[in-house]
Amino acid sequence: MKNDHDTLPAEGVAGVHARDDALFMDLALAEAAQAAVAGEVPVGAVVVLDGRVIARAGNRPIGLKDPTAHAEILAIREAARIMGNYRLPGATLYTTLEPCPMCAGAMIHARVRRLVFGARDPKGGAVVSAARIFDEYPGNHAVEYLGGVREERCAEILSSFFMQKRL
Repeated sequence: MKNDHDTLPAEGVAGVHARDDALFMDLALAEAAQAAVAGEVPVGAVVVLDGRVIARAGNRPIGLKDPTAHAEILAIREAARIMGNYRLPGATLYTTLEPCPMCAGAMIHARVRRLVFGARDPKGGAVVSAARIFDEYPGNHAVEYLGGVREERCAEILSSFFMQKRL
C-alpha cells in the first residue's frame, strides 16, 4: 500500500502513532545496540500488537550461523510463537533499518499490518530504496509503512559500528 509519508520523521506526521512510533523505535534501537556489542550488524526489531510489545530481537546471523537470522525475522518468529499463529494481523513491526527483500517478504506472509523503520538502506532496502516490494506485490495483503522514525539515530548506530570495524 503506497504511503505518501514513507520517508517523513514521526515528529512530522500528523496522527496518533507519532509518539508511540518514537517510543517503540527506541526499544528497537536498544536491540540494535545489543547486537553491536555481540559483534553483529546493529539492527533491532520490535513487534507490537495492541500497544504491547510481543517480541523483540537484534541481528544474530553471525552468532547463530544462520543467514536468515535478521532482527526482523527473529522478532516475527518469536511473535508468531507467542501468539500461537503464523500470522500476525494487526501487528506493527519496528526496525532500525529498512528491511531487505527476505524480511519484507516475511512481513507480507505473516500479514503484519504496519512497518515502521528508521534508516533507509540504499543498497538493500526493499521498501523505498532499492526496491518497493510492498507497493509492487500483487498478493491480497498490503503492509502499510512509514520510514524515517529516529532516522538520524538509526543511521548513526550503523555508521559508528562500521567505522569501528574499519579501524
